[in-house]
Amino acid sequence: MKNDWLNSEAKKFIKKYNKFGFSEDIALRVYTSRLLGKNKELVLHGGGNTSVKTKIRDIDGKNYQVLCVKGSGWDMANIEPEGLPAVKLEPLLAMKNKKYLSDENMVSYQKRNLINIKSPNPSVETFLHAFLPFKFVDHTHADAILNVTNRPEGFELCNKIFGDKVALVPYVMPGFMLAKKVYEIYTKNPKINCLILMNHGIFTFANDAKKAYSLMIKYVSQAEKVIKKLKIKKIKQIKKFNTKFEAYEVAPIIRGLLSDNHPDQKFIVNYKINSHLKYFINGKNVRTYSSKGTATPDHVIRVKPFPLIITPKKNSSLNDFKITAQKAMVNYRKKYITYFNKNKKKIKGKKVMLDTSPRVVLVQNVGVFSVGKDLSAAKIAGDLTETNAKVITSVEETSKYKFIPEKDLFDVEYWSLEQAKIKRNKKLLEGNIVVVSGATGTIGLAAYKMFKSYGAEVVLLDNNLQRLNELRTKISDLCIYCDVTNKKSIKNAFKQICEKFGGVDILISNAGTAPGGAIGEVSDDLLRKSFEINFFAHQNCASEAVKIMKKQNIDGCLLFNISKQAVNPGKNFGPYGLPKSALLSLCKQYAVDYGSYGIRSNGVNADRIRSGLMTNKMIKTRAKARSVSEYNYMRGNLLLDEVKAEDVAKAFFHLATSKKTTGAVLTVDGGNIAASLR
Repeated sequence: MKNDWLNSEAKKFIKKYNKFGFSEDIALRVYTSRLLGKNKELVLHGGGNTSVKTKIRDIDGKNYQVLCVKGSGWDMANIEPEGLPAVKLEPLLAMKNKKYLSDENMVSYQKRNLINIKSPNPSVETFLHAFLPFKFVDHTHADAILNVTNRPEGFELCNKIFGDKVALVPYVMPGFMLAKKVYEIYTKNPKINCLILMNHGIFTFANDAKKAYSLMIKYVSQAEKVIKKLKIKKIKQIKKFNTKFEAYEVAPIIRGLLSDNHPDQKFIVNYKINSHLKYFINGKNVRTYSSKGTATPDHVIRVKPFPLIITPKKNSSLNDFKITAQKAMVNYRKKYITYFNKNKKKIKGKKVMLDTSPRVVLVQNVGVFSVGKDLSAAKIAGDLTETNAKVITSVEETSKYKFIPEKDLFDVEYWSLEQAKIKRNKKLLEGNIVVVSGATGTIGLAAYKMFKSYGAEVVLLDNNLQRLNELRTKISDLCIYCDVTNKKSIKNAFKQICEKFGGVDILISNAGTAPGGAIGEVSDDLLRKSFEINFFAHQNCASEAVKIMKKQNIDGCLLFNISKQAVNPGKNFGPYGLPKSALLSLCKQYAVDYGSYGIRSNGVNADRIRSGLMTNKMIKTRAKARSVSEYNYMRGNLLLDEVKAEDVAKAFFHLATSKKTTGAVLTVDGGNIAASLR
């Protein structure tokens, strides 16, 4: 493993953070924490922790010896000084001889001794960092270390690899008792500079930031070298076979099955495949080695103790897969309930069972579908699965994978301190996937912001590549170039959506143009083009979305941006109004044809919204056609007030969340009796 320390970079960090009033100790702690955090073979997604012992002046003017340790919710890859809450060291050290401390009291005691009570909660391993009498302490879940510890001969192999400055610690659940155990081991051998925690990870420590970091690289490299020399016997693979479906086609089926027991809880399903994952999921004994536990206990809160494994039959159709997947899901839920009931009896305190849906679905000869309540959680589950796959298969090639007992894994999964890391208030549309066409326009962007604010995953479709690229520099959400008048382009867009998110729940069909002209004088070509974008494009998107919604079988909602022109045509605006009238009928037809599937279809009739369609030039033209001023034209409604894109977005949101409303058209025009509906 490469040592990435650079003196020049270290000096830059010192100079940068000194300007903000932070000491050299803190600057170097941030620097080496990031070096560790950016290496995926050491830690992933908030794993591991680091600390530094230093002095800080409190508001009383006194200097205190403190332990600055990684705070909950921070990731070492991009940590800042604020992510290293300072805890007064003396009170921590005073607990060395205490025999027992509950998790609740431990957290309370640590928080009570923070310099700044507004800081994030210090790591659950704060006492362990405090009890080691070194300035810098580094902790990771290095793949290579887990590779040598997670096997029956783990102790023997570690003794063979590492010298007398490394001590081995048998598995103890993180927290105060682990800190006590580490202190006991260190006291017996104070010459050590490294601890290997069996089935957990590695700690290195020194009074110098560079040395502590370099020790981590040194010992992980030693493990890597030994692993490479072990005799390898490749894992036997199942036979490759063809299926009559692609990953994007089965993702909505899996997504729907995940919500079987909890229809109000929708999940994001992210597809992933590469050589490491193929090797792992297509092993003949995958059901055995994938159920022995995760690479390190921390992972269990993200991926559960075992995955769901589905083996499609050779040449199976999509319907065949659905039947196979349904059976597998039922069996998985039974297995998880058995696991819960068996282990809850072994621990004190009442435990409420978490949802029984898997967080990882392995479909042999297809790929991995990782699951989360949002895209971030799903991707984290996928990354952790890849790490688990690498570690487990590497061990299986040279030995047999062995992890901590099931009860210990259960303790971590249901550990309140770990669950607190991922628990948060659920937003109304969490787990929902919203697709917006015409997304870079004024109304499209307003809809994006509205639905995003309520926790939905929003995908933006548009045929304006320049505006899409500009948007990509500002947001991280999926922006897809899509010509909604082209069915092939739409199919490609929804394929990407299903692979990344697993399906679609809400379609906001918003794309359109606004051609004008006296209806008896416009060309057929103009009228046909208007129907293509203002009617058939909506049909193209809706028909593709409905196919996916039916596969999911967890309801869905179509939302059409129609127009007041559909019921109250304006002079010289027929090329726009006629397809919009047809769109109004289309909206109602979808409500009629798909209501029995739980798929709702509603529309918004907006009027006079400043947007990419209604430009200043168009406002001037329409005002002239109605013989009014531009100011009065924009406020020509019963409320005498201009209607904005945000008002349309609110109407879409209202219709999306009104679970008993379908076939409805909501007017957003400030009041126009001639355009009003029931």
